Amino acid sequence: MLILGVDIGGTFTDFVSFDGRKLHTAKILSTPNKPEEAVFRGIRLLGLSQKQVNIVHGSTVATNALLERRGAKVALVTTKGYEGVIQIGRQNRSTLYDLFIERESPFVSEKDIFGVQERVTATGEVKQLVSKHSLKKIKTILLKNRIEAVAICFLFSYTNPVNEEVVMDYLKQTGIHISASHKILPEYREFERFSTTVANAYVSPVMSRYIASLENKLGVNCLRIMQSNGGSISSKRAKERSINCVLSGPAGGVVGASRIAKLAGFEKIITFDMGGTSTDVSLCDGSALHTTKTSIGDVPIKIPVIDIHTVGAGGGSIAYLDPGGALRVGPQSAGSVPGPICYGKGEKITVTDANLFLGRIYAEYFLGGRMCLDVNKVSEAVNLFSKRVKIGPVKLAEGIIDVANTHMERAIKVISVEKGFDVRDYTLVSFGGAGGQHACELANNLSMKGVLIPKNAGVLSALGMTIADIVKDYSKSVLVSVDKSDFNKLLKMLMPLVSTGKNEILAEGIPEYKIKTEKFLDMRYVNQSHEITLPFKKSFVEDFHRLHKRLYGYAGREYEVEVVNVRVRVTGKTRKPSFVTKSKRMKRESGELLNVSRCFFKGKWMQVNIYDRLSLSTGSSMKGPALIVEDTATTFLPPNYLCDVDGYENLIIRKEIEK
Repeated sequence: MLILGVDIGGTFTDFVSFDGRKLHTAKILSTPNKPEEAVFRGIRLLGLSQKQVNIVHGSTVATNALLERRGAKVALVTTKGYEGVIQIGRQNRSTLYDLFIERESPFVSEKDIFGVQERVTATGEVKQLVSKHSLKKIKTILLKNRIEAVAICFLFSYTNPVNEEVVMDYLKQTGIHISASHKILPEYREFERFSTTVANAYVSPVMSRYIASLENKLGVNCLRIMQSNGGSISSKRAKERSINCVLSGPAGGVVGASRIAKLAGFEKIITFDMGGTSTDVSLCDGSALHTTKTSIGDVPIKIPVIDIHTVGAGGGSIAYLDPGGALRVGPQSAGSVPGPICYGKGEKITVTDANLFLGRIYAEYFLGGRMCLDVNKVSEAVNLFSKRVKIGPVKLAEGIIDVANTHMERAIKVISVEKGFDVRDYTLVSFGGAGGQHACELANNLSMKGVLIPKNAGVLSALGMTIADIVKDYSKSVLVSVDKSDFNKLLKMLMPLVSTGKNEILAEGIPEYKIKTEKFLDMRYVNQSHEITLPFKKSFVEDFHRLHKRLYGYAGREYEVEVVNVRVRVTGKTRKPSFVTKSKRMKRESGELLNVSRCFFKGKWMQVNIYDRLSLSTGSSMKGPALIVEDTATTFLPPNYLCDVDGYENLIIRKEIEK
């Protein structure tokens, strides 16, 4: 069975197929209005048989539905007296000193929130069951108002879901999509639980329609959807829990980068995925780090995700002047339509246009020569913009690159320095279509060890999807004070989650010997507001003190410790592409020289050699300035940088040691 990874991005859609022997790749422009059209075109381009392909798909459909507010019409059924939870939220202010701040309205309007009489205590005791008679009127209104999805969120359903189950069973008769909080997020803190469940209800009908259109037109035997936690799930489960797929594309990139870097001997890495619309960065300290605290827009989403930080700085990010006359870049993006000016249809200067103007992209070899960039149109636009800002065109283009780099440097610091990691201990693993043009400058500015650019870097997120295992996360709030003697008590609480996870993975055809379980605890000192997550070991209390000290500078060993939630991650190992090292040939200075051009860097124009990456073999080496071009990406090697090709055909780049 052939495996196909598909990653739909804002500008390009990427494909990686593995037929058991060889990898094949493709990159085509995305079709934002009908994202599935790009999928069909890519499959045809690769010449694949739709009936024999096993697809793992990462998509921005759920993310865009949230960001662009194009989700389903949602209703909320909740405990009477708590109808305002979703509107009130928390006191957090995204802009502290803005006196006129306006919060985004919730995904559910006030008129579509229904309170019902029910009561379950914080300990799980049922005081009042839901009356089915009270649900009859709600059902009538839902159908009359053409509600597409219902979120059910009762106050203490995480301790006992009986009342949510009653409502869920009753409303299933309507055929409306149902999201119940005890299934989506059985954890305490009602606002985050309500918000996540409502968001799931909001995007699930949209995602369901998209997945159904793929299933109907492709007729594939197996379609799996990438999740934000770095694993895949069945298309059926993705329709029910679409919120788990909101960061699927970036997660695929981290999975692919982590795997490639480990094979190459790099454990401590920072992944740098620069695409057309945004840049995603993540720190891997031996393996990818996870978190349960994320947000899309201003909406908190409490699901397990790979800890990824995103900024609106990609190849298609638009350069403009703010009201104060300062040069800005992003987060607005030209996307694939109209795209950067050099694609032929755009009218606003982007980061890609600036790189082309400075000679850091080889116009004749873009997408392997299938797409020739319009250099003249870019030159006209840059010259016109430079007259407006009254600086030279070259200085303007370099300024655009510098501003974009500053955004990306700040993003890397958020996931490293701000979390107690020394960025100087890490190697930057760069991928995405635009990553290689900026990686060396970023690594140098942050004093990082060096840069690794994997083979097929431009489609690495799609490659990561072919590598991804089946991963499912489970959690439960327990809120118990503990000491080091309570290991067995906590283990007993975790085992039902382990059992559920194993059974669900077995049901997907994964044999038991390929199933791995990991256990985690959310812990805090009693009376603290928030908790931190750590692996569950016999030394869990001391591990918590040490982690707390690293993150916050102190360990309160004299304080009582509390476990808020127990968590389980169950992984089913899947068949994946194998990567074989190639023997070192006689060392060559470089690969095939395609051309010699010129580029601008650090205040001067210089001659730059252009190499075809396909001609580089293990043992090849070269020195900057150089452009290394391939079908899906371009790598800019500045002066005084050395590049070697390792056994996996990765580019290993380091700054030349000054003598």
